[in-house]
Amino acid sequence: MAKKLEITLTRSLIGRPEDQRVTVKTLGLGKTNSTVVKEDNAAMRGMVNKVAHLVSVREIDA
Repeated sequence: MAKKLEITLTRSLIGRPEDQRVTVKTLGLGKTNSTVVKEDNAAMRGMVNKVAHLVSVREIDA
């Protein structure tokens, strides 16, 4: 089974640095409470780690 990550934007981007805003947009998240499902790989883990205080992550089997 390939692992996937379900990433949800839980905090607002208002007042956040530009690099964090770009990272969230690159993950495919727009508004608060929006959710995306991405492949679990090193690049995704790195992006999630950078904005870990803004998102919640759940591992799912797909």
